[in-house]
Amino acid sequence: MAEVSLSIAGRSYSVSCRDGEEPHLKRLESLIAEHAQTAQRASGGLNSERTLLYLSLILADLLDEAQRNPPSGVSPVLLENLADRLEAVAAALEEDPATA
Repeated sequence: MAEVSLSIAGRSYSVSCRDGEEPHLKRLESLIAEHAQTAQRASGGLNSERTLLYLSLILADLLDEAQRNPPSGVSPVLLENLADRLEAVAAALEEDPATA
């Protein structure tokens, strides 16, 4: 099991994750960082708990909007995930002589 350090709204957190998931968590950290300043201003900068509450509300609002109004076309992230899965299936088929 891997561990990654994340900095969110000025605080550091150590998060356990499966091996190889560290880059994904770092991407999520970057997405959160885009909205952290807005959350800190909304909370008045009084405490980190309130800042995290506002940050959660901002991100939940973005998620809700995306679910109600999905973008047209196929998401590049979805395509990347599908490609990764197809490569894993192909590798598994190449390794298993019983399927040949």
